[in-house]
Amino acid sequence: MTDPADLPATDLLAGYRAKTLSPVEAVDAVLARIERWEPHINALYTRYAEDARAEAAASAERWRRGEPAGALDGVPLTVKENIETAGCPTPLGSAATDLTPAQANSPTADRIREAAGIIVGKTTMPDYGMSSSGLSSFHGTTRNPWNLARNPGGSSSGAGAAAAAGYGPIHYGTDIGGSIRLPAGWCGVVGFKPSFGRIPVVPPYLGRTIGPLTRTVADAALATSVAAVPDRRDHTAAPALATDWAAAVEPLALAGVRVGLMAEAGAGWPVEPAIGAAVADVAELLAALGARVAKVEPIMTDHMLAGLNDFWRARFWSELRTLPSSRSEKIAPYIHGWLAGADNLTGAAVFDGYSQFDAMSVAAERRLDAVDFLAMPTSPVAAWPVELTVPGDNPTLPFRHIGFTVPFNAGGHPAISMNCGWSADGTAIGVQFVGRRYDDVRLLRLAAAFERARPAQNPWPQPPVSP
Repeated sequence: MTDPADLPATDLLAGYRAKTLSPVEAVDAVLARIERWEPHINALYTRYAEDARAEAAASAERWRRGEPAGALDGVPLTVKENIETAGCPTPLGSAATDLTPAQANSPTADRIREAAGIIVGKTTMPDYGMSSSGLSSFHGTTRNPWNLARNPGGSSSGAGAAAAAGYGPIHYGTDIGGSIRLPAGWCGVVGFKPSFGRIPVVPPYLGRTIGPLTRTVADAALATSVAAVPDRRDHTAAPALATDWAAAVEPLALAGVRVGLMAEAGAGWPVEPAIGAAVADVAELLAALGARVAKVEPIMTDHMLAGLNDFWRARFWSELRTLPSSRSEKIAPYIHGWLAGADNLTGAAVFDGYSQFDAMSVAAERRLDAVDFLAMPTSPVAAWPVELTVPGDNPTLPFRHIGFTVPFNAGGHPAISMNCGWSADGTAIGVQFVGRRYDDVRLLRLAAAFERARPAQNPWPQPPVSP
């Protein structure tokens, strides 16, 4: 029998409905899995074991009566620590943060509660979410379950590690430049960034999106359907859209579907050969299923990459400059190195950096003019050593690995990362599919078609056996 900790949410709910499985059994299995894995990967900021068991018992009684309270009733899940939950401090991954308990739930936490999902814990992130690593001055080091010497990616680092390790089937993360899709790629799971505005974010910010990391496309669709409800606290949230999320689990018939293959990002790190080969295999598979695959030009330029770096540096410098030295000195040294010189940026330089987001958005939209979807590596590089913040660990060149992901934050396009192969050190390789803005369901259907047709996946990693 499959351990309930490894079951997707759709199977858990089917088991509850058929009375062959109880929410109590599922939550107990997930909590046991956490106990075994957590000393090795450090994916959680906080745990809610006692509350989760009580909620599971209440859920079990509702299912016994045939009266589930919502779409996630009894499903164990996690949320990233920057998705606020009432009463829990939000450290943003940094030891410099004032640990004041949140006064209210975020919109996503409210929707989870309304759907009767069970939050078993909150996952880790690096300082202020401004790196793609598991290194945090507050949380310590989060590791990749496939290879403990490698990074899980970030900034939804704990969510990626938790999904691969089996801390429940759904893990909500956030994404401003690739922070859902990158850890999904390196941890071998599904990471879905919906169209901008689909899921309300508080506070809202340019390109910031909430989305799920899961093991299956169906779970990604389910998790998104729960959270994709307008909320007046986010002035950028999309209005209520008539969306058939249930249809997202039906694989798309690919005959005649136009897919643009983007083999290089255009700026940043070149694509490693093993990654390029894995994504080329994906393109061949899609073509064999009837898709019309053609190469498209890269989006990114060096000027875009430098501009977004200047804009993000200016933004964070403006937020952190008022911190007393007793607190700012606690920020990760890499962040200090990254911010060096940000106080000397001119207004013109900052505005030019901001304008690069528009340039990326326009370029991304043009790539989709002649195709239905784009396919590309999630990242040009494999997971790097866990002790490094970014590949090369150079804070003056921090974003050379996000050239495939950040354009679709700028453009607001839906994008999904899925496993498509393995690197020499045993960590995962991700392929990213991108759709037109608000065409989320059709993108998920493309992902479902790939999921059904791709080669069998490696067995999920198991925690080390204690001596």
